[in-house]
Amino acid sequence: MFLEFAADSPAVRAATHARGDELTAVLEITDVAPVAVPHRIRGRAWVSGWLTSVPGIAEPGRMMLRLEFGEAYVDDLWGAEDIEPEDFRDAAPDPLVRHEAELLQHLASAHDEQMRTLCGLLGERAGAPNRPNAVPVALDRFGLRVRFVESRDACFDARFEFPEPVRDVTELRRAMRTLFEAAAS
Repeated sequence: MFLEFAADSPAVRAATHARGDELTAVLEITDVAPVAVPHRIRGRAWVSGWLTSVPGIAEPGRMMLRLEFGEAYVDDLWGAEDIEPEDFRDAAPDPLVRHEAELLQHLASAHDEQMRTLCGLLGERAGAPNRPNAVPVALDRFGLRVRFVESRDACFDARFEFPEPVRDVTELRRAMRTLFEAAAS
């Protein structure tokens, strides 16, 4: 993993003076939902390994550091697990990752009533006297995760899988239309 820092940062100074693989590091990543919702942290990940400098790659005043993978751990909405080095190396980004924040914000602000209809797909929970607020909290090629907020202190998540993984925003529009139609019927 390559990380870019200011050339005078403490991490760069430490990596520049280290010999071989003597500088260990842990990168902690926190994923925060891009919409206003209770419990906004969607997940955390930790990647640990050895940090070395990679001169000559970054712009002037910057320095590229390489974090050689040792181990990783993810704790998110889908569960917690260790990540194997091969899985980490071979992982491909989700095709919606660049658009996820914008799409979730759009769904939350412009499609509130359609989001609320998703409550109809929840089975027994759909019969509650008051329909909870439905806030989209995560979106990927496989589906949509919605946080249903019943009150200030009560909320729950539901995952709505697409019939097949989407490859782009055009396919996402079709999948969302199908989801909303199923919820409305």
